[in-house]
Amino acid sequence: MAVAGCGPAHTIAVTFPALIAAVGVAGPAVLLYCALPVAGIALAFRHLGRLDPGAGAAYGWVGRSLHPFLGFLSGWALVVCAIVFMASATRPAGAATLSLFGTGPTGHTALATAVGAGWFLLMAGVVMYGIRISARAQSVITGVQLVLLVAFAVAALSQDGNVAEFSPSWFGFGHFDGQHQFMTGALIAVFAYWGWDVTGNLGEETRGGRPGPGTGGVIGIVTCSALFVVFALCVNILVGTEVVRQNPDSFLTVLGDAVWPGRGGRLLVLAVLLSTVATLQTTLIQATRTLFAMGRDRTLPPAFGRVHPRRRTPWTATLVVVCVALACTVAAGSVPGSGSGALLLADAVSGTGLLICFYYGLTAFCAVAVHRRELFSSVQNLLLVGLWPLGGGLFMVWILIRSVTQLNGLALGIGLGGLGLGILPVLRSRRHATVYHRRVPLDPGRARAADAAYGGTGPDPASRGGCGGNGELLTDF
Repeated sequence: MAVAGCGPAHTIAVTFPALIAAVGVAGPAVLLYCALPVAGIALAFRHLGRLDPGAGAAYGWVGRSLHPFLGFLSGWALVVCAIVFMASATRPAGAATLSLFGTGPTGHTALATAVGAGWFLLMAGVVMYGIRISARAQSVITGVQLVLLVAFAVAALSQDGNVAEFSPSWFGFGHFDGQHQFMTGALIAVFAYWGWDVTGNLGEETRGGRPGPGTGGVIGIVTCSALFVVFALCVNILVGTEVVRQNPDSFLTVLGDAVWPGRGGRLLVLAVLLSTVATLQTTLIQATRTLFAMGRDRTLPPAFGRVHPRRRTPWTATLVVVCVALACTVAAGSVPGSGSGALLLADAVSGTGLLICFYYGLTAFCAVAVHRRELFSSVQNLLLVGLWPLGGGLFMVWILIRSVTQLNGLALGIGLGGLGLGILPVLRSRRHATVYHRRVPLDPGRARAADAAYGGTGPDPASRGGCGGNGELLTDF
């Protein structure tokens, strides 16, 4: 699920043109260095997920440890990110499908949107059916995607007749014209790594309780960062950055044909299609589980907290998210001058990058605050529980602050405007969600006592205060 959430092939297709336009041949450096602080965020999710494996993840953790207002905005930021992403990824899924059958997306915007919507609705049906079938579907889809990407990477790195030779300077800072250029690239890289944290939202639905949401996010970051860096090197070596700048919508076809003439481009398009479909599913899971937790806590209308009596999935939240995402997809496709959607997609990436930095940073600070009494008990705790997550959180705050002054109005509207929409619901919730606003803070000592009392697995989230009072749980195991 973590690897599928990052969507390696989709991310390469969508973010590499923007990344290369910003930093040129320094793409490998940005992707490598930004993976380190994101790995610190993944460690924070790991520690918090073992204490409280609730469906709300960052929403619940930040609310219980820092402040309920910040917790709600963390969850709201994730939901806005998810809806913007689903709206922007639906048409590319359709375009990739048309490309596989020899029909280019140019001039077929409506058809590509309709086909992408069909994929999205199919994944919504899988999500609504249950997490077991969702996980099995992801195992197949992501497995095929990874096989294609790894096979291509191995073939590409052993290819002769390259346009450039490998240069260690691609991992240095000499190719950056200034701090502004690095900041732009870093914001894109943060968006590229987003999605692995779906494992945090699946805590209630993981067999075995607390041990479940452990290392999945870390494994996802390591796997995807390796693929991203290798493909950035392949672009620099095989086709060069100018090809990507001139062909932002089809550079993967050029890259694929450079390795396997005649079929390489089609295989990479297939990988992109599989990746996009998989990522639509995991993103829908993140949004619906967060909204479910909010409805259960009554910080949003209780209808969002309803669970299907047989499938044990949040059917109301799923229906609402699907309708809103499809409406945004149609609206984005009807914007004048957004034919290829390249400019609109770049602004969406930047805007959601701000939101990701916001809730990632708060979650990292939350993990350090919760475990503050244990940080100096060992060198391992100081590094893996304290310094690394703290460094990741500070990096996110730095990116957020510096990027705000450099983005255009649309990107800021998507990011800060979307976040601002969450202020009214959280103010309203102070009257209706008293349990959420008075919840017992997270405490590692209390969690260990619960583990001992429940034979090492800990009680379910409802009995630890993970629910807002109605005891609904998400699991079909």
